[in-house]
Amino acid sequence: MTRIISLLNQKGGVGKTTTTVNLAAAIAAEKNDSGKFNKVLVIDLDPQTHLGLHFGTDTTGASVYDLLMDESVTAKDTIVKARKNIDLITSEVDLAAAESELASKTDRHDLLSKKIAPILDSYEYILIDCPPSLGLLTINALAASKELIVPMQTHFLALQGVSRLFETVQALAGGLNPQLEVTGIVLCMHEKNTKLAREVVDDLQGFFDSSRESNVPWKNCVIFDPPIRRCVKLAEAPSFGQTIFDYEPDCAGAKDYAKLAESVIAVHRVVDVEVVNEHA
Repeated sequence: MTRIISLLNQKGGVGKTTTTVNLAAAIAAEKNDSGKFNKVLVIDLDPQTHLGLHFGTDTTGASVYDLLMDESVTAKDTIVKARKNIDLITSEVDLAAAESELASKTDRHDLLSKKIAPILDSYEYILIDCPPSLGLLTINALAASKELIVPMQTHFLALQGVSRLFETVQALAGGLNPQLEVTGIVLCMHEKNTKLAREVVDDLQGFFDSSRESNVPWKNCVIFDPPIRRCVKLAEAPSFGQTIFDYEPDCAGAKDYAKLAESVIAVHRVVDVEVVNEHA
């Protein structure tokens, strides 16, 4: 079954797109239960269009804007090859206008879900890079997703942002998408030796631990290990249109994202085992 994961934080500059790109690359380098490399689709819902630039792909064809706004455009029409096992649906600057244009559509909340439905069987993973806001584009992403991963920095204000984000997720899970769950938090640009970082992580862990018995979408949420260490190579790679594995595969950032992919894959396997056991 395809795992559809939105990566979202309404605060910009926290490593969301960097995480989307490099997590996709790391997952595509892992083999699935059938012994084949995972096929990954990455969807750029951010009007800043950084995802295509990061992969160094051609962004001149049909985009996610065309997919959402033109009934005749299919998902296959918009897909470009980013890497051997990674496909990409790119964004464009015009996507910024989609918020107001979508408002007049009766199916404005689940357009993306309907458009990608015919291609789900082609991928093990679909990662959606969301804009740093909680508008209609983000709602489309969350309505189409089964999971949410939140990249964040260990700053005090980031905790407040996560709280507001979870309120939106709970509202969606209560109506538009009951299957949506918060899978985990990715700590980006992490400096574990600072007192602030330790306090924020402790506060997050305490919040999640207190939610384990509650009927909320984040009751199984984890803080992924490892955190992504601050690494200048991660900041340099996009300017060359490369993932960190293309650019500097032996650096700390590459090692962290490779291990993060293993953690993301492992979390789902644990959930699958628990579901099987419940029905045994």
